Amino acid sequence: MVEQAIIADKLTYSYNNLLAVDHISFHVAKGEILGFLGPNGAGKTTSVKMLTGQLKPKDGKAILLGLDVAENIERVQSEIGVCFEETNLYQRMSAVENLNLFARLFNVKSFNAYSLLARVGLSGREKDRVENYSKGMKQRLMVARSLVSKPQILFLDEPTAGLDPTSSEAIRNIILEERKRGATIFLTTHDMMEADKLSDRVAFMNQGKILALDKPLNLKQKYGKRALKAKVASNKGSLEIREINLDTPQTAEEIQKLFHNEKVVTIHSEEATLEDIFIKITGRGLTE
Repeated sequence: MVEQAIIADKLTYSYNNLLAVDHISFHVAKGEILGFLGPNGAGKTTSVKMLTGQLKPKDGKAILLGLDVAENIERVQSEIGVCFEETNLYQRMSAVENLNLFARLFNVKSFNAYSLLARVGLSGREKDRVENYSKGMKQRLMVARSLVSKPQILFLDEPTAGLDPTSSEAIRNIILEERKRGATIFLTTHDMMEADKLSDRVAFMNQGKILALDKPLNLKQKYGKRALKAKVASNKGSLEIREINLDTPQTAEEIQKLFHNEKVVTIHSEEATLEDIFIKITGRGLTE
């Protein structure tokens, strides 16, 4: 039997008359990466705040590592790491001082701030004041801080926001390393490619409800369309696009006609993206 690290049981929260999270239920297995996806205002942040003990649910329960979060806030928070998109670092302290302070707060013994900073690409800038860091550097320091206590569960909110491609790839590798260590990762992001690349499963949230939750491949097979796209040379010498649906009884015949009747220059297969599927399910994009 798979052991669950996170269980949301009919979690509900409202701000006055606004129902922000509407009786959502899901689970995340130990060692799993769950991508939690949705546009601004979908209820993602409120959900995370209930799961991490920052908000008490109006109804339902958040259970982490077998503990009811609302009744065991300190015990639960000692086992989790959190990295929010909005930085809350000590600006006038250095990166090393920020991490060492956090290590003392979590009573972490034999802590090496320098090796952790090297993991997130901040070697050589360890003693610089955080106020002199770029946005991307601060984001990497936030990720490092969330790892100080070697948490059992990591909550990461847009961990690669503001980072260059090389730094983003480094953070993705760290996320996979943490999963390999046995940590459970709860990842909120607007980056569909990142979610697809990292997540074992993804949840689509909109207007306070979870509308779909499954493996990315299963969602693509259920809601998406596979196609063959070819560039062909026209009689005038220009390139034109031809598209063939790969999931119809006529597929083989249409491909044969394509090569028989057209001068094919390039050809490749294409499948629906998670963003395509999200729009199909919700009727809106992630940035709306």
